[in-house]
Amino acid sequence: MDAVTNVPTPQNEPVLSYAPGTPERAELQAKLTELAAEPRELTLTIGGEQRMGGGRRIDVVQPHNHRHVLGTLGNATQQDATDAVEAARQAAPGWRALSYDDRAAVLLRAADLLSGPWRSTLNAATMLGQSKTAIQAEIDSACELADFWRFNVQYGRDILTEQPRSSAGVWNRMDHRPLEGFVYAITPFNFTAIAGNLPTAPALMGNTVVWKPAPTQSFAAHLTMRLLEEAGLPPGVINLVTGDGLDVSEVALAQPDLAGIHFTGSTATFQHLWSAVGANIANYRGYPRIVGETGGKDFVLAHPSADVDTLRTALVRGAFEFQGQKCSAASRAYIPRSVWTRLRDDLVAEVEALTMGDVTDLSHFMGAVIDDRSFAKLSRVLDMARTDPTLEVIAGGTADDSEGYFVRPTVLVGTDPEHEVFRDEYFGPVLAVHVYDDADFEKVVRQMESVSPYALTGAIIAQDRAAIAYASEQLRFAAGNFYVNDKPTGAVVGQQPFGGARASGTNDKAGSVLNLLRWTSPRSLKETLVPPTTSGYPHQG
Repeated sequence: MDAVTNVPTPQNEPVLSYAPGTPERAELQAKLTELAAEPRELTLTIGGEQRMGGGRRIDVVQPHNHRHVLGTLGNATQQDATDAVEAARQAAPGWRALSYDDRAAVLLRAADLLSGPWRSTLNAATMLGQSKTAIQAEIDSACELADFWRFNVQYGRDILTEQPRSSAGVWNRMDHRPLEGFVYAITPFNFTAIAGNLPTAPALMGNTVVWKPAPTQSFAAHLTMRLLEEAGLPPGVINLVTGDGLDVSEVALAQPDLAGIHFTGSTATFQHLWSAVGANIANYRGYPRIVGETGGKDFVLAHPSADVDTLRTALVRGAFEFQGQKCSAASRAYIPRSVWTRLRDDLVAEVEALTMGDVTDLSHFMGAVIDDRSFAKLSRVLDMARTDPTLEVIAGGTADDSEGYFVRPTVLVGTDPEHEVFRDEYFGPVLAVHVYDDADFEKVVRQMESVSPYALTGAIIAQDRAAIAYASEQLRFAAGNFYVNDKPTGAVVGQQPFGGARASGTNDKAGSVLNLLRWTSPRSLKETLVPPTTSGYPHQG
């Protein structure tokens, strides 16, 4: 077909409320019961075939009820990884030979399936496997993932449409080729949308992919793979391998055909991957594209002019939704003394009143942290906070793993702004507050700008426009996503492209044209319509 097509104009998927009495609530509750009823095998998918990984078995449990097994996966072995790479290699010629429209149609159909008949399935899987509340799952696994797929189709078309100018007698064109080789996508536990986007964004641009989701997210990842297959994804285009990924990375990073890494996870893991690529750089067919988002120590800065209700809401939602397990979660706050005296008691009361428990009970505001390792790390932080003379625990501070990995939302007040609670990422429901003298606003801004190595998100809460302008400029490099009078979480595809720099990643902005550009290798074509037939020039006369 030679038609120059227009893709459907993307619109952000509406967020359903799940309020009592709504049909979506009843459907979700039925799906929660269905998916929790029987454990299932969480298989690899290699070349379109499902099989169990050849290594040790790992149970995937409900974090809020860790005795309840949702499914079992097999750790992918080096042979499994080798097979996945080979399947990606075999599928590559056929996938890149398809038109952009054909590839885009798979994601557009997947988005419509997700926002329709698959909505309750992926939401329920995310709730059960990652302990998200109904609204957090809805925002993530239904709306954001559908948005990624629809908006990426538009961004990809925009890339192909942008063409160079041509002078008289010449026709210039740009061919956006896929990368030569396969893309290795490594996805985190905390967002089903990220887990779905990282393998499919390169695939849209014609690449084939080896996808390694986090073990603790494998329940929803398994179902995401089934959804993509129903949408028409050909075998071998995306090959899902399960487990801790150690053997997979050892195999994938040594392949001459490694063309790129699409990663979201810890800074330490990303740096290890980058080091391995660097050590092996002479053996690759091309220089691998390395795209990563690696966490944050995200801030809320309040000015003396801040509205107290706006600030309190930004802190509670920003720090404690999904148990603080968002890369963008507010984990440090700087509040002037005049505001703090009006905020403190109400903030403590609201945090202490937050309900926590089994997320299948839709009345809860929070669930459990993801696993025993996260629980142990956060428990150590709370133990440290209770004994440190520079810290005061004014809300929360307790943890209990008898039934689920529950950590109470915790607010610490710290007198030393250089303390680790203002520097280190804990990835849990712990908010550190530093109270400063009103006159020290500019001094505080300068100190907080680089106290942490991260630069992902941040927010300024103020009514004074000069203060907003000052903070925005002084903190220009401290956050890749900066919010004015709002919490530092909740980036929406198509509205706030997401990503940060410094130790937070390569800032390639998921949910934008910038990310998709990393998965193409442009070729310039020049065609001379009437070529010269003599080699001389007029000045030689």
